[in-house]
Amino acid sequence: MKNNLIIIKVGGGILNDNRLFKIFLENFSKIKETKILIHGGGIIASNYMTRLGIPPKLINGRRITDEKTLDVVIMSYAGLINKKIISVLQKFKCKSLGLSGVDCNLIRAKRREVKEIDFGFVGDIQEINTDFIEELIKLNITPVICSLSHDGNGQILNTNADTIASKIAVDLSKKYDVTLKYCLETDGVLTDKYNPKSLKKTINFKEYKVLVKQNIITDGMIPKIENCFIAMKKGVKNIFIGNHNIIKNENDCTKLTIE
Repeated sequence: MKNNLIIIKVGGGILNDNRLFKIFLENFSKIKETKILIHGGGIIASNYMTRLGIPPKLINGRRITDEKTLDVVIMSYAGLINKKIISVLQKFKCKSLGLSGVDCNLIRAKRREVKEIDFGFVGDIQEINTDFIEELIKLNITPVICSLSHDGNGQILNTNADTIASKIAVDLSKKYDVTLKYCLETDGVLTDKYNPKSLKKTINFKEYKVLVKQNIITDGMIPKIENCFIAMKKGVKNIFIGNHNIIKNENDCTKLTIE
């Protein structure tokens, strides 16, 4: 029988809100099962870029990462955000370790090939060092992983946090019963973004495709949900999308289903 593993991916909107940030981390620290936290922080990185006079560039929710952008992303994700998370988790007695994909060869990636769009220094995941993650778990250490990878030749790459969460969940599902939760500013998948009561409690792949065609699911939610369905097909047991209360309450969020 497999042990349970909870993987939480938290969005930048929550990380950028001091009140929600603390509520979320306190709830996360109370999870009794083995757990992993994965974060990006695109909103925070974009804010710093604007202050530095570097215009943020995104296409369909994906960031174009040139050299200047990469510097800000590294400082934001692996520095400011990651260490703030760790410091608050220590306050809540959650023994945790902040990591990027560079550390201990955690996330090896390949720079994305230029096809229609040149995304710059963006990495597509090739391999996750799950042995290292398992060693930390055995030591009762909670990994807190930011969305950076490397190519093995000294180049750091910006990598989508949703994709990292999905890939880690899939790889560890071979040894654990994995529940993956995406924690956003919204309650989950809404058919009307201005009406919280339009929350879809469940969604399958066919319904998702319909909502994309209707422009109800757009931008960054598209790759997020695509990754979710891929992960379920590859062995992840449960996937939920919801707000900062998703850790405590799985009823008021969206659960993905195969059919």
